[in-house]
Amino acid sequence: MLLIDMFTRGLAVGAILMLGLAIGRSQVSRDARIVGVYAAVTLAAWMTTESEPLWAALGHSPAPMFLALSSGSAFWLLVMVVFEDWPLTWLTATPTILLVVSGLVMWVEAPSGFSATVWVVRNSFSALLSLHAVVVVARGWRGDLMQGRRWARAPLLGFGAVFGVFVSVMSLINRAHPLSGGWMLLEAGEVYGAAIMALLTLALGAVFLQARPSVFGPAGRRAELADARGEAVERAMLQKLDAIMAAEGWRREGLTIGQLAQEMALPEHRLRRLINTRLGHRNFADFLNAHRIEAAKRRLADPAEARTTVAAIAFDLGYGSLGPFNRAFRAVTGVTPTAWRRQALSASPDLQEAV
Repeated sequence: MLLIDMFTRGLAVGAILMLGLAIGRSQVSRDARIVGVYAAVTLAAWMTTESEPLWAALGHSPAPMFLALSSGSAFWLLVMVVFEDWPLTWLTATPTILLVVSGLVMWVEAPSGFSATVWVVRNSFSALLSLHAVVVVARGWRGDLMQGRRWARAPLLGFGAVFGVFVSVMSLINRAHPLSGGWMLLEAGEVYGAAIMALLTLALGAVFLQARPSVFGPAGRRAELADARGEAVERAMLQKLDAIMAAEGWRREGLTIGQLAQEMALPEHRLRRLINTRLGHRNFADFLNAHRIEAAKRRLADPAEARTTVAAIAFDLGYGSLGPFNRAFRAVTGVTPTAWRRQALSASPDLQEAV
C-alpha cells in the first residue's frame, strides 16, 4: 500500500506542477497565471506534506509545509478568478493571508490548547471556502457564455471542491471522535485519498493543460463571418436582440438566458455564442448589467431624478437589492452610484444639496 500511495501521490504532485507550469508560461491574463501557479504550488506542497513517507524523503523540509499553509484557499481563489472574473487584489487574497498567519501561529504555539483551537478554525474556514467554490461553480453554470468555462464547470471542478469539503470535514470529525476503518483511507494523507486527488488532477490537466483563452482569457469580439449567409443570419439575430434590449427587456428581474432564447426563438447555445463572440461578454449577468448600468448612469445624471434614491433606481432597473447594484456599478465605473451622481450634478450647487 505504501508503494501505491507514493506512486499515486507522486503522480498527482507531478501533474499539478506541470499544470501550473503550463498556465504560467501561457498567454492568458496575468491574474490567471499568478493564481494558476500559486494553486499548483500550494496544492502540490499540501499533497507532499500529507504523506509522512514522502515528506520524510525531503528531510521534513519546512519549505513544503510553509507553502501548504494556504492550500485551503488555493482552489477557492482559482474558481473566483477564473469563473467569477475577480481581479487579484489584497481583498481577494485575504483568505490566503489569514490561512498563512494562522498556520504560523500554530507552529509557534504548538502543541498548546490555543494551537488546537486555531487548527479547528482553520479547517472549518477551509471547508467553507471549498463549499463556496461549489456554490459558485454550480450557480454560474447556466449563465456562463464561454464554452470552455462551461466544460470546466461540469462536474469536474465541482467534485474537486466537494472533495475539499469532505477532506476538511473528515479531519474535523476525526479530531473530535477518532475514526477507524475504511473511511480513514479516503483522507488526503491516505492511499485512496491520494488516488482520488491524482484522478482529479489528471482530469483538471485535461481541461486546463493547454490553458485555453476560452477558459482563462478575457472575452473578445469575433470578426465578421467569412460566410455571407451566416453573417446575415447573425446580424438578423443581433438586430432582434438589440430590439428586445431597446424595449428594456433587461429590466425584468430574474431574466435568464433560457427565457431570452425562447423569446427570440433561438436555441440557447446559439444565443450564448452570439452574446459572447459578437458582443464580447463572458457571462449573461455582465450582458444584462451593461444595459442596466448605462440606464442607471443616465438616470443618476438627470437633474429631474436628483431626489430619487439610489435604491429606488436600483429596484426599478431590475436589481433585487442595493448591494448587487452597487457592486455592478462600481465594477463598470470605478465609483459608487452616489459618487457618480455627485460628479454628474456638480455643475448645479442646488442639485448637490438635493443629493
